[in-house]
Amino acid sequence: MKLLFNYLIFPGFLFSACVGLMAGWLERKVSARVQWRKGPPWHQNFTDIIKLTSKETILPEGAKWTFLLAPYFGLVSAVLAATMLGLALIQPGLSPSGDLIVLLYLLVMPAAALIIGASGSGNPLASVGASREMKLVLGYELPFILAVVAVVIKAGGSISLGEIVAFQAGSGSFLYSFSGFLALIVIIFCAQAKVGFAPFEVSEAEQEIMAGALIEYSGLSLAIFKLTKAVMLYTMPLFLSVLFLGKDLSFGMLTLKFIIFLVVMILIKNTNPRLRIDQAMRFFWGPVTIIALLATGLALLGK
Repeated sequence: MKLLFNYLIFPGFLFSACVGLMAGWLERKVSARVQWRKGPPWHQNFTDIIKLTSKETILPEGAKWTFLLAPYFGLVSAVLAATMLGLALIQPGLSPSGDLIVLLYLLVMPAAALIIGASGSGNPLASVGASREMKLVLGYELPFILAVVAVVIKAGGSISLGEIVAFQAGSGSFLYSFSGFLALIVIIFCAQAKVGFAPFEVSEAEQEIMAGALIEYSGLSLAIFKLTKAVMLYTMPLFLSVLFLGKDLSFGMLTLKFIIFLVVMILIKNTNPRLRIDQAMRFFWGPVTIIALLATGLALLGK
């Protein structure tokens, strides 16, 4: 019963979805202020999801069964990732060995769900979006994993989230080291791509391909994809807080760190134009990968 509560209520689905939707409201509010607008009320994202669930889901002609299953696959993966992070914070001593590896797999699944769903829609614009998302994943996953490896090295080779948190509690946050700071820069850019923020929103790109990968989605299926993005918007700043600022993760300090990372991501989104997919690939396989390699090398040297 307790396990079911953890996965469905706290820190699982209900909690991560609500916090993610509030994070999405903060993103819209800050974006509006940057553009000298007022922005929506706090409940707007909740209202949007409820309205979408009440609308008809239109199945495009020629769509495959993966078209309808993909959104659920992405949401479950995102919720599992959020739950693992939450449990590692609540009970770090019970965090299983190797849960960081599982988390890395789960964090790539929402993008895989988007690719699968768009590919099964039968729409050529959706196929363009799926192609872009696939290339983007190939671009950012390498530096993302290298940056995480740097953290693992600094934690004494531990691949347990709870042990990484405990290590920082005893020796200080990884952010305040050369390798930790460089790894943080890399993961922030990769997190920007994982949640679909500019300058890496190439798979949707409404002005170019009319929402691309999501063009054929409507009703409940579209609501689930939007909810998945909200959960990822909660998960990635929390992931950054755990990996790099694990010295003090009391509720107040964790909330502050979460908001700081979230606002940084929002400001990057609002101050950079969308890149072409070839530019994004060169960016991730070029300077970002070089910085990730440098962070890993400095971590091996104890810097």
